[in-house]
Amino acid sequence: MATASFQLAGVHLKNRVFVASGTYGYGDDCAEIADVSKLGGIFTKSLSMKPRAGNPPVRIVETTGGMLNSIGLANIGVHRFIQEKLPFLHRVDTAVFANIAASTFDEYAEVLTILEGREEIDGFEINVSCPNVREGGLTFGTSVPAVAEITRRLRSLTKKPLLIKLTPNVTHIAEFARAAEGEGADGVSVINTLIGMAIDIRTRKPVLSTVTGGLSGPAIKPVALAKVYETARAVKIPVFGIGGIVNARDAIEFLLAGATAVQVGTANFIDPSAAMKVAEGIVQFCDENRIADVGSLVGALDAKTGVSVLDSWL
Repeated sequence: MATASFQLAGVHLKNRVFVASGTYGYGDDCAEIADVSKLGGIFTKSLSMKPRAGNPPVRIVETTGGMLNSIGLANIGVHRFIQEKLPFLHRVDTAVFANIAASTFDEYAEVLTILEGREEIDGFEINVSCPNVREGGLTFGTSVPAVAEITRRLRSLTKKPLLIKLTPNVTHIAEFARAAEGEGADGVSVINTLIGMAIDIRTRKPVLSTVTGGLSGPAIKPVALAKVYETARAVKIPVFGIGGIVNARDAIEFLLAGATAVQVGTANFIDPSAAMKVAEGIVQFCDENRIADVGSLVGALDAKTGVSVLDSWL
């Protein structure tokens, strides 16, 4: 059987498939129907200092090939997370990455500091697609200096793996990845959702209460692949590929484009065991093609001819 494990900043991860933040709750919602121990790890639902109710409905709508969401980073807050969710996560035989979302630099630092000493937490993923309330609503993730500042401040607070989750809603995502790398990030997650909207033609009103929301699912996969390819060529730190992955073939495409690992997101709403099937499918592909280590697929795209090892599986 092909080797699936790898190391991230000294943390052993059993394979290269994870569930994306916001798509699997805090890991306990599907405990009776899916075995998360078969994954490389869990990225928790975003955590802020205080509980957040999120946006009013309608805040989810299906679209062609995907879905729009405007949840508004609803979460139970870091203290309730520790009391109510960490006991379960402590029993799970896989890595746990806490996703942090905040409105100020200080809030990011405060939440991470609270979680830093918890042995149940193996690392952090920082969602920078959040409004900076001190800058009039500017999204952190669309400012290179802001991404650099967040990374620099949080890097000084933890020795655990630190990933920065980047927005695709910028001109050159590589600039943001380089900023994170330059300030000590151990990796970047690429991509977060694209901005989209839906309109009810009968009422002539937006379907989402917030007018626009985040587009995810298979519809964004070509964009996500291109962003991962751009990012992987610009930095030396690991890239976690996200965007429209529903099966092993999708995941392998991301690995070939340069992703060190992948996160399964929207597919979890359709099938809570989707990520486990992806992980198994990657190993099956490698075994059938006599590939000894899944890691050898990372960045193995032959960009000059457009031909890759994946073609042998068709």
